[in-house]
Amino acid sequence: MIALRQVALQRGTQILLEEAELTLHAGHKAGIVGPNGAGKSSLFGLLLGHLAPDRGDIEMSGGQRIAHMAQEVEALERPIVDYVLDGDQELRQTEAALMRAQKEDDAHREAELHGAIEALDGYSAPARAAQLLIGLGFTQADLARPLSDFSGGWRMRVNLARTLFMPSDLLLLDEPTNHLDLDALLWLEQWLMRYPGTLLLISHDRDFLDAVCDHIVHFDRQRLVLYRGNYSTFERTRAEKLALQQAEAAKQQARREEIERFVARFRAKATKARQAQSRLKMLERMGDIAMAHADSPFHFTIPSSDKISHPLLVLDEARLGYRNAQGNETVQLEGVKASLLPGQRIGLLGPNGAGKSTLIKSLTGELPLLAGKRVPGEHLAIGYFAQHQLESLDLGATPFLHVQRLSPTASDQAIRNFLGGFGFHGDTVFADVSSFSGGEKARLALSLVAWQKPNLLLLDEPTNHLDLEMREALTEALAAFEGTVIIVSHDRHLLRATVDEFWRVADHRVEPFDGDLEDYRAWLKARLEGVRREARADKAERQAESAAPKEDRKAARRAAAELREKLRPLKRERDQAEKAMEKVQAELGSVEEALGDAELYTDPARKAELTERLARQGELKSRLETLEAEWLAAEEALEELEAELKEA
Repeated sequence: MIALRQVALQRGTQILLEEAELTLHAGHKAGIVGPNGAGKSSLFGLLLGHLAPDRGDIEMSGGQRIAHMAQEVEALERPIVDYVLDGDQELRQTEAALMRAQKEDDAHREAELHGAIEALDGYSAPARAAQLLIGLGFTQADLARPLSDFSGGWRMRVNLARTLFMPSDLLLLDEPTNHLDLDALLWLEQWLMRYPGTLLLISHDRDFLDAVCDHIVHFDRQRLVLYRGNYSTFERTRAEKLALQQAEAAKQQARREEIERFVARFRAKATKARQAQSRLKMLERMGDIAMAHADSPFHFTIPSSDKISHPLLVLDEARLGYRNAQGNETVQLEGVKASLLPGQRIGLLGPNGAGKSTLIKSLTGELPLLAGKRVPGEHLAIGYFAQHQLESLDLGATPFLHVQRLSPTASDQAIRNFLGGFGFHGDTVFADVSSFSGGEKARLALSLVAWQKPNLLLLDEPTNHLDLEMREALTEALAAFEGTVIIVSHDRHLLRATVDEFWRVADHRVEPFDGDLEDYRAWLKARLEGVRREARADKAERQAESAAPKEDRKAARRAAAELREKLRPLKRERDQAEKAMEKVQAELGSVEEALGDAELYTDPARKAELTERLARQGELKSRLETLEAEWLAAEEALEELEAELKEA
């Protein structure tokens, strides 16, 4: 049992909890919800003993094993499967003791420790660790690669696998879906539903909370309010409570009527396509959902460009991927034919690494086609959001200055009113972006996209770092957006409310997917079962080959030696590209830091300096893209050869 009794907690000048009461029993799966900064992560700190309450008591059942996902992961040279295995400290200590006993030739101690490892389920541990990693999107070939080989997002996946691997009675997960695609999220959802212990889950993914949680803990004005049921039940219950409060009733009714008017317009032009009908049902629910979020600090629209082209953008027999400096191509998608029309609303589905982000980058023109044509319409106006947009924000500038740079003639009040819809009020409009959280940066990046009135919105995981209130505001804004939308997202609520059709990106192709998200889940399951059957067949074939004559085995060893020789130049090429990337990134950081000087944009005498720095920034970004493509091509070629080497 977990119990908080009259708990008060203050961090700096902010009061997070005041006379908070909460009781959770063993086996509960509780979602922790509330606005960013309310104290959700601090609640975990209290339970872990990292923070002490200012007043009150925290009671926890004795002997509980707690697993908690760390938010930072070191770039270790340790293979990722070993890093996951290290999560079971008792098992690792027992294995180390066994090695010492073997060195000391202590047979009695050895037998005792073998029994201890068996009791800890230690002999199945490598297989269980591998299963977790593969479920989260890694390949079999990845398991032996060091943690340092992977980017920050993939390291967080390894960290999540390590946390799930830890033996635990209480599992604390803080935003575990932030770096997952839809496939990995669906796998994690199923794993957590089977988890036998007590789960406390901080998440801003409503579908995820609905599937996994049987209780919701809501941070409400420095109190903790426990609701029985999943997130949708919490919303309905809270909406009913708010409706009883006279001050909120008028605001709620206005929001409901606004949503209902929009739904009526959409119903008149909705097709009979399965996904369009799914969206209509979702929109009809949004009137009730909006009532539960009537007191949200976020409410905005995304205006569309007044001018449109028909079609907006065409890809004709396009081959998409990357080309390195030597001209070698890494092809991800082939034969892509797409004609984007005004008003289309498309969700991209497909396995991790299949090319969804590559398709979006190619549509923006950021990534040149390897072959084929990209034909933009005369009035095409693209609004593009991806996670790297956050990194391109000027950390030394304010939200106000970011918008003012886009529209120097806009009035101060118009800019402030606009930013207010994204939660930037009062002094925060003039605060440096360097002090912002990930969620605040994501909100600012989205506001800059909206300000420019696009007629084609390309969104790559737009909900990462956003809390539930902001996600709901974004969902409503996208649902009402009159332009064309293409979205990659693991947020199923967002997809159901904003897209009318799906495209499936898989097996180097892009094609329409005739179905909804439940159909996609079924397709994904069937595909995974097919992969497992192929893996079993390959294993049987290798076992048969291992029984081949001695001469065949010698030939196989020679072939393996030749493959190892081929690996060396590729490793050199990858390492050289990586070192060059580090140098370019360092120089680019210096240039962008200099561009953060506000006087550079206002002092006429520094106009030439500004032009020079902007030109250098463009050169460095272009150079960085080329180096990234070279590194990616070398890395993928290495992976293929390493896989061949293992088979040999």
